[in-house]
Amino acid sequence: MTNGYSRRDVLRRVTAGLALTAVAVTLPREAHAQSKVAKAMVQYQDAPNKGHQCSGCSNFVAPGSCKVVSGTISPHGWCSIWTPK
Repeated sequence: MTNGYSRRDVLRRVTAGLALTAVAVTLPREAHAQSKVAKAMVQYQDAPNKGHQCSGCSNFVAPGSCKVVSGTISPHGWCSIWTPK
């Protein structure tokens, strides 16, 4: 015992550390839900704008929703965060 720890102490600490690691790995992790924004915040409208419409946006989810905007979304609608597919 030159360093102040016995072999038994070291083995106990290593075993305890491995047990904690095993518990941490098996615990489920929480999913962080992303909230959607209101239509008014992105100037949503039910009509296209300059040839751009929701059905051509990368955020549109057929038949009538959006990854970013809450509520029912028209495929012919448009908003300020329109992004081409």
